[in-house]
Parts: sequence; C-alpha cells; structure tokens
Amino acid sequence: MSRAYEQILNGEPLTAADAEAAVTDMMEGKLDYERMAALLAIMQYRGETAEEVTGFARGMINKAATMTIPYPVLDTCGTGGDGSGTYNISTASAILLSSMGIAVAKHGNRSVSSKTGSADVLDHLGIPFQATEEETLQRLRDYHLSFFFAPVYHQAMKHVAPVRQKLQHKTIFNLLGPLTNPGGAQRRIIGVYSNGAAEKMAAAALNLGIERALFVTGEDGMDEVTVQGVTNMVEVRGNRIDKFAFHPEDAGLTTMDASAAKADNAEMSARMIVDTFEGNGTDAATGLLLLNAGAALYVNGNVETIAQGVDKSRAYLGEPVMKHLKRLQSKEEVSVKQ
Repeated sequence: MSRAYEQILNGEPLTAADAEAAVTDMMEGKLDYERMAALLAIMQYRGETAEEVTGFARGMINKAATMTIPYPVLDTCGTGGDGSGTYNISTASAILLSSMGIAVAKHGNRSVSSKTGSADVLDHLGIPFQATEEETLQRLRDYHLSFFFAPVYHQAMKHVAPVRQKLQHKTIFNLLGPLTNPGGAQRRIIGVYSNGAAEKMAAAALNLGIERALFVTGEDGMDEVTVQGVTNMVEVRGNRIDKFAFHPEDAGLTTMDASAAKADNAEMSARMIVDTFEGNGTDAATGLLLLNAGAALYVNGNVETIAQGVDKSRAYLGEPVMKHLKRLQSKEEVSVKQ
C-alpha cells in the first residue's frame, strides 16, 4: 500500500491494478485510519480517475459476497451526496417497477452522505431486507424485488465505513455502490451528483462489462432525472458510450420546481412515497417518480423511449402499485439489522 499511498500524496493517478490493490489493502485492514482518511480526501479533492474507479470497483466485487441470479435483473441506485434533500426516488422507482413484473435487485445502504438511505426508508415502509441468498432469490421470484443491504454483502467494508462516516463528505465510495451490485445486475439506472463523475462511472462500467447502464445528472445538481430542467445522460450500451440531454417536456411533462418533493427524514420520505403511489403526491414528487421509472424501463429494454416509459409507469400508480406494496409489506422474513 505504501506505493499507492505515496503516488496519491504526490498527486499521481493510480492504474486500475494499483487502485484494486489499494482498496484491497483498505478492506483487509492494512491501512490505518489516518492514512485511509487522507488518501480518500486527497483523491476526492483532485478528482478520481476512471481507472481508479474501475480498480476500486473490481477490488470491492472480488471481496463481496456475490450471487448468480439466473435471469436478467435491473438495479436503480444512486451515488447520493447531491444535497437536494428529495425523497428516496430510486427506492420508490424500484417498488413501482417491480409492480410491473420487472425483476429489480436493489443495492443500497443506510444514509452515509445524504439525509436518508434506501435501507432507512424500507424500514419505515415495513419492507424487509433479505438475510440469505435463498431468501433473496425467493423474493425476486415471488415479488420481483429484492434488497441487497450493502453491509451484508460487502462485509470487508467494515474497515472503511467508520472513515466514511467521520469524513461526512463524498468519497470515491459514493461512486462504487452503484457499480458493485452483488447480484451482477446487467441493466442499471444510476443517479450521479455531477457530470464529471457520471462520465468516469460510465467508463468504469464499460471496463467492468456492464451490459447497459444510464447515468443521470440533473443540471440542478440532482442525482436523478430532474423535473427542474435538463438532465444530462450518459448511456453505456454494449461497447458504446453516448451522451445526450433530456427535458421533462420530452416525456410530456412540464418543468417545475422540486421543493415540494423534499423530505427531511426517512419517515417523511416513506410517507411521500405512499402518497405518490396512491395518486395523492405533489406534482413534483409524481413527476420525479415517473421520469426515473420511465428512464429505468428504457435502459432495461422494456420501451423504446423514456416518454413511453413514463406513460407505462403512470398506468401503475394507484391500485396496482398499492396492492403490490401491501404484498411486499406482508411477507414475514428475518430482517437484517446493522
């Protein structure tokens, strides 16, 4: 680790191989707290490279408890750290998509750099985590939705977690969660806090062999498809990376302020999700859900355009998604506690 540490201190970028070795040392507890904090802070300050993101992601995947899912699955995940304070849109989108019969392997955690994490909201919604591979596969078969609680599958991260909590700002690990799905999801919609980070993650996704992914960043800084204006999108498809801009009007919606979609805590976020599912959500909360679920349907190959995805998603609000939510809540399983 001394070589990689010295390179970082000298402002030199790491190769993917050196980055993989560095994160492996971190996860094996070979680097003390102070050095780990310094390394992460310096990398974040100067900007992580695509090669470094690739290497760190490979190292995490190699140390993770992964599983093989015998059919295609989708992940809706985000980097967090955008500071927008909106409700948990990617979690709401995962539930809505699964109500359509789309298999969603949602990767998430408790809050690290945002107000609420997906795990916090699922607690308040009464949706259990899965404790074993058998439960995970059964849940996917029965309900088309399973939640990969990151600390269970990435137990080697126990050495890094305290440093992330103490730093209280974005690090390279914000970029890694969406790239290290334990179920190996080949289709992903990933919200990213900046255009630069999205481009690095897209390059890393290509290096990691992810089949199709859509990285989305609102020009307002939101790590979602935003209702407040333009969303910049970076799409990985096969061996290509394409960039394009998307407006709410492209899907038949109007540009609007998103302040009515803010949630101060997990309980408020869960309540906003239920209100939106019932058809009683604010225009902003509903628009955000429809745009992000619609984009997920697009990247998953269920529709040809995001606009078509928005129309399909709208049809599942109300009774269809509420019936599905009640089924998700009623299943008795062992919840995984942190």
